[in-house]
Amino acid sequence: MPSTFLHPFSNPSRDSFISIARGEGALLWTTEGRELVDALGSLWYCNVGHGRREIADAVYAQMLVLETYSCFEPFTNGPADALAERIAGLTPMPDARVFFTCSGSEAVDTAMKLARGAHVQAGNPQRTLIVSRGRGYHGTAWGGTSAQGIALNREGWGPLLAEVIQMPGDDIEAMASLMAERGHEIAAVIAEPIQGAGGVWPPVEGYLEGLRRLCDQHGAYLIFDEVISGFGRTGNWFAADTFGVTPDMTTFAKGVTSGYLPLGGVIIGSKVRDGLEANPEFFMRHGFTYSGHASVCAAGLVNIDIIEREGLVARATHVGDRLSAGFQALSDDGSIAGCRGLGAIWAVQTRADQLAKDVHDQMYADSGVVVRAIGTDTLVFCPPLVITDDQIDRIIDAVAKATVG
Repeated sequence: MPSTFLHPFSNPSRDSFISIARGEGALLWTTEGRELVDALGSLWYCNVGHGRREIADAVYAQMLVLETYSCFEPFTNGPADALAERIAGLTPMPDARVFFTCSGSEAVDTAMKLARGAHVQAGNPQRTLIVSRGRGYHGTAWGGTSAQGIALNREGWGPLLAEVIQMPGDDIEAMASLMAERGHEIAAVIAEPIQGAGGVWPPVEGYLEGLRRLCDQHGAYLIFDEVISGFGRTGNWFAADTFGVTPDMTTFAKGVTSGYLPLGGVIIGSKVRDGLEANPEFFMRHGFTYSGHASVCAAGLVNIDIIEREGLVARATHVGDRLSAGFQALSDDGSIAGCRGLGAIWAVQTRADQLAKDVHDQMYADSGVVVRAIGTDTLVFCPPLVITDDQIDRIIDAVAKATVG
């Protein structure tokens, strides 16, 4: 019989789950005591690794003073103000402001709303169209589900948000045609700089630059969804720096606290600020009960401290290089069909005679390595940036062992 807990992204009829009891660095242990290598950073987020007492201590200390208090006007708190300043200083967007949410899904919905709202305030209420890309994953709230470029995630929920359309994932000519036809209606284009949950797809050369150019030409905002790629994952604080393309808004979550507490948000650049701040009488009726939660923001501040102090942004490049070398060797000898990735985000494509789910299950059963299978032919990897070289090699060996045939 299924448990009382209805699990996310699961079969509601499933009646057994693997219970994780504790973690340290890139390792996990089940309630039965089995050691596992976390090759996915839980769900693309545990950048500083598991078991960081420093973060727990900071949250505890904040809760002893003030767990939190509403940040709705006219209130604020020190950790929220400090974290907003810290994040704004890491982004390539000049004069940025930061809006806090509780998750990446809320961040995406917020960015979509702010895009429309800023155009309304700027005198362009006809700009309501949101454009996303095929294979894009933008969370599972209403706006993000509507913007999904993964068809299965949109199915079975009834009518979704109007005025949201998907374009082919890497076809800049198709985007240009849409802009030429409906550019005056477009509020924003939302894109992951490197598509994650859709199977780890780096952009084709020139694509992101093309999006920036088209948005500038037609007056639309460019939103980068960096929920996965932010906070060091690509070898820079944000993938916008990695690709040298500056968006008008950036959504973030996951790596901002490494998952120690739920936090997300939107970094808002000058173009969107200009719209929102144009009318001094405008009152922005958007927010969440826990926007700017003091204890959560305290976790974010220490998490960023750790990333800086331990050089984990640079470490992401090393992790990615070692994963890439191992996967390429397996591709060269025919064990896998190929690999792709950027920084410390990677995917392995399985051979035509092997299902990704079967390889995934074999890696767990034989080697105690936790990955995620996407579709029929893709395994994705996004380990904690503190993972050791020996643990990376254990991941490579697990793929090799599970694909022997």
